[in-house]
Amino acid sequence: MKDFFYRFFHNKLAMIGSAFLLFFVILAIFAPLIAPYDPLANDYSAILSAPTKSHPFGTDNLGRDILSRIIFGSRISLRVSLVSVAIATAAGVLLGVIAGFFGGIVDIVISRILEVMFSFPEVLLALLIMSILGASLNNIMIAIGIVYTPIFARITRGAVLTIKDSLYVEAATTMGVKKRVIIVRHILPNILSPVIVQVTLSLAFAILSEAALSFLGIGVEPDVPSWGMMLNYGKTWIELAWWVGVFPGIAIALTVLGFNVLGDGLRDVLDPRLRNVEN
Repeated sequence: MKDFFYRFFHNKLAMIGSAFLLFFVILAIFAPLIAPYDPLANDYSAILSAPTKSHPFGTDNLGRDILSRIIFGSRISLRVSLVSVAIATAAGVLLGVIAGFFGGIVDIVISRILEVMFSFPEVLLALLIMSILGASLNNIMIAIGIVYTPIFARITRGAVLTIKDSLYVEAATTMGVKKRVIIVRHILPNILSPVIVQVTLSLAFAILSEAALSFLGIGVEPDVPSWGMMLNYGKTWIELAWWVGVFPGIAIALTVLGFNVLGDGLRDVLDPRLRNVEN
């Protein structure tokens, strides 16, 4: 563990990505203290106001402060990404372990189901699920979680297939150790590295997915200060008020960049073949 933290704190990519994300986490936690205005408050005297000293990022078509909505929107985006990826990780790892460890007909059935899910583009599959569940914050987290489950299942299955043929797993099996004990003690600890890296990358894609669904008008409710919903408003007023959509887009880009950079850093830290603390 000490070796991991040493490599982590000496990896530039990991530290840069962590700094990006820490910034947005602070915004999300302390949003009521940081935001200069109520994100839902309408100021009809300042509709589509350009960036000024009182409204650094301008206002939208209802006179709402863009900066305040971006700050509160960080709560929505981070919540959606964390919960949806947690769902995908739990379900995907479970399916991957079952398919890879037990093999046979179980592996075939799970693999065919995953292949069917992979055949759909991610946004299209999310649209299909949302059309069934309905538009709401909870449903969008469930939809994104289902969409990314096959990715974790495939990664986990591949790792398990490699590990289960190792000598220590074969020895434990020969000694009569129960399968659930082998999975918990020998399989799961050795598949954490690729799963952790995929988690950071999926967090970035989950933010993009939420933004895309909200942009299409089937994500969160219209009044929720979501970055994707702000982009939805921005596309309508792009010719008259560019700031309505540009600043939320920048927030999305920076957060996604932070997750991707952190993922690259963790990959270097966790993969012995790619470790290079001098980078």
